[in-house]
Amino acid sequence: MKKVGLFFGTFNPIHIGHLALAEYFQKYGDLDEVWLVVTPHNPFKKKSNLLPDRERLHLVHLAIEGQNGLRASDIEFSLPQPNYTSQTLTYLREKYPEHRFSIIMGEDNLKSFHKWRNYESILENHEILVYPRHPLPDEVATEQHWQERFPNLRLVNAPKMEISASLIRRSFAEGKALRNLLPKAVFDYIEGSNLFQ
Repeated sequence: MKKVGLFFGTFNPIHIGHLALAEYFQKYGDLDEVWLVVTPHNPFKKKSNLLPDRERLHLVHLAIEGQNGLRASDIEFSLPQPNYTSQTLTYLREKYPEHRFSIIMGEDNLKSFHKWRNYESILENHEILVYPRHPLPDEVATEQHWQERFPNLRLVNAPKMEISASLIRRSFAEGKALRNLLPKAVFDYIEGSNLFQ
């Protein structure tokens, strides 16, 4: 059985923080592959400021080219929008019964996880791999607390990545593009296509 970590994101655009986390989980998270799932419409975000779906997917392909264990996924493009993780997981379990899927999420998402559609079903059927993000209040920040509530949830000591895609977009718009926050192929494509200008 192949163990696959699902790293959901709008990737608007994908940057080195995303890639560092994906590589870390693939190599240290007991996963065979990490799929970077490009989300057409996150229910908690406005769609108006997103690049077109296929453009963001193309940037992910450019970013991971030649990297074993990382894969770009457009699985949500054909599903109803806005995209709900529980629906995507149901579809993936049916399409790939030979795979075992885990979800990779930032620690900050734990605070709102109970608002996700069918979150109980997600927890019953999938391991949740949590990486450090913005600090949580002390009373909920301990691994013991979360694992008592959710046995399938595991806090992973991945590198802390505080890189903002909105800062990257703004830097391009202002003509001050931050070259070193993006893989070279992604930077060159955005600069050449004037995507954020």
